[in-house]
Amino acid sequence: MKTTIQLEKEQVSIDLSKPHDISLAVQNNAGVGAWYIDQPVIKHVEVDGYVGNVKLGGSTNFNDVNFNPHSHGTHTECIGHITEEFHSVNNALDGTFFKAQLISVRPQETDGDLVINESVTTPLAAGIKAVILRTMPNPESNKSKNYSNSNPPYVDAGLMLRFRESGIQHILIDLPSVDKEKDNGALLAHKEFWNFNGEQRLDATITELIYVPDVIKDGFYMLDLQVAPIENDAAPSRPILYEIL
Repeated sequence: MKTTIQLEKEQVSIDLSKPHDISLAVQNNAGVGAWYIDQPVIKHVEVDGYVGNVKLGGSTNFNDVNFNPHSHGTHTECIGHITEEFHSVNNALDGTFFKAQLISVRPQETDGDLVINESVTTPLAAGIKAVILRTMPNPESNKSKNYSNSNPPYVDAGLMLRFRESGIQHILIDLPSVDKEKDNGALLAHKEFWNFNGEQRLDATITELIYVPDVIKDGFYMLDLQVAPIENDAAPSRPILYEIL
């Protein structure tokens, strides 16, 4: 299942039969979480005598799903996350395939915080449209971690500015936010990347709470960024990586 994708200045070949899924799923009362709210609830519907559960005698399984895209599982957000004006992530992508660079980073301690800054990243290659940041260490327990009140690492606003100036459209990270958990609403990293105080970038996205297993090596990939079609500032997403042949 090999295919070739024509980018602006190069052709890239990938094998569609060998995807690397780096998303975390929304789960019933389980999975990764953040931002001080309860875990998702997936529960069958009961209405007018109908029970949406085959085990309980229903004809079908028919569940309501109650979750928050920012808190539960992998999600992609657009500038509408921080603007008064409504912007939907459903309109942010003009395509789904992007050449990406995966970079493992070890945050540096700064004033009691762990910060991802330019000193811990590698140079960006030409033609890259997406950057995937994998923070180290990278235990599998992060796939079910509750990040609330844990002051997790965050990205220095200066690094986000460099990404923007380098033409990066999409940032993906395995943390609940590119900003500090409690920053009094400053959101400096978000604002720098989306150029909040200038010509705002409506086609740039930030994807959070991914998980990249250690078996996937740093380097270059084709990213297929699939976002659920929900008219909201953020929606669950499924980023897939393909090795470049």
